[in-house]
Amino acid sequence: MMKLFGTDGVRGEAGSFLSAEVAMRVAMAAGIYLKEKSVTNKILVGKDTRKSGYMIENAIVCGLTAVGYDVIQVGPMPTPAIAFITENMRCDAGIMISASHNSFEDNGIKFFDARGDKFSSDVEKEIEAIYFNDEKIKEAQVTGKAIGKAKRIDDVIGRYIVQLKNSFPVEMTLQGMRIVLDTANGAAYKVGPTVLEELGADVIVLHNEPNGFNINDHCGALHTKDLKEHVIKYRADLGIALDGDADRLVVVDEEGEVVDGDQLLGALGLFLREKGCLKGKGIVATVMSNGALDDFMQSHGMQLFRSNVGDKHVLEIMHKEGINFGGEQSGHVIMNDFAKTGDGLVTALQVLALIISKKTEASKVLRPFSLYPQKLVNLNVKEKKPLEEIAGLDEVLSNLEKENIRHLIRYSGTENKLRLLLEASDAKLMEQRMDELSSFFQKALNG
Repeated sequence: MMKLFGTDGVRGEAGSFLSAEVAMRVAMAAGIYLKEKSVTNKILVGKDTRKSGYMIENAIVCGLTAVGYDVIQVGPMPTPAIAFITENMRCDAGIMISASHNSFEDNGIKFFDARGDKFSSDVEKEIEAIYFNDEKIKEAQVTGKAIGKAKRIDDVIGRYIVQLKNSFPVEMTLQGMRIVLDTANGAAYKVGPTVLEELGADVIVLHNEPNGFNINDHCGALHTKDLKEHVIKYRADLGIALDGDADRLVVVDEEGEVVDGDQLLGALGLFLREKGCLKGKGIVATVMSNGALDDFMQSHGMQLFRSNVGDKHVLEIMHKEGINFGGEQSGHVIMNDFAKTGDGLVTALQVLALIISKKTEASKVLRPFSLYPQKLVNLNVKEKKPLEEIAGLDEVLSNLEKENIRHLIRYSGTENKLRLLLEASDAKLMEQRMDELSSFFQKALNG
């Protein structure tokens, strides 16, 4: 039986793994699951700028209306906007059609509950069980007046813009700040420049002409070359790169250098604490985060809680520990007071508030500590053989631990890749061990 849900919803190549048929059936299964707890009988559907979004959106609308749900379609919109508007418009759920930072060939389906939170793994399992139950799918289809209706609304972006501006300190302005913004030809191509300009910034916008195929293409959070060059060229105070669905960001300082995601988490965590806005005993990051972030937090009397990779796991620990700030070093940052999920624009506004309040350059204020040397290698693999079944791996890992080398080895949730991460105070030794580890896995997994 194929597995539907990965680390972030249902994701794969549009037209093959994620066909119109699969999208329609996933929507039916979700609709059947949600019907039992339905309050308003409305589901919101948004998407990013991929061409395949047309096909998948229509299939989802078809599936939901077939089981009796009414659908509100809002068109291209950032993922965090869908989370916010779902709750704001009192919908039973929200659906975002996006494959985030992947290239245009892929697409995905992410679900949010009535409060704007991502579905838990348990809910995903229940939906998956319904998806594979032919009888249940057949029985749930309605006729006559019970068939749902769909309508498109084009003006909900205004609600999200107000929400974003409310997250920025009311006594501050971006007047006099020059910002370069790369929207990755993605979902924030309208909303991003609008918010920054309305708050007073001088904005230079890159990659804001989506054509269905150029989302994330040599631009955005994964490809910062253009952004760095433009920050230097225009002598900007800050560069901001979003990914295709704008739920993550990468920051470039005034010197044209990328700020590491862990340093950003540390700087923002401390800033929130100084303002008296940090709830709980610290912040949440993932097992991928640099050990130096741990030490920095401790030196300021805060704790670093670690979760599995994936923003929904970060959120789970945030809820459990009563914490309102967390994120991943990749740029998914969750500021729970303003957004239910990673929100690149909310985070960017807090970064700007921090720079303005400290009256100093981004390069100084956003790097409050030095990182320990770390190396990440992505290996292409033929099959994802369970790690516990790989002979000799335990011994390899135990030798790394004896040399005080922190390791993290996991399969990608969305691609056929094995991710190897090593961290040590001795960079040379770490490089050597990474070469050995890579060739060990090449033999074990690719023969």
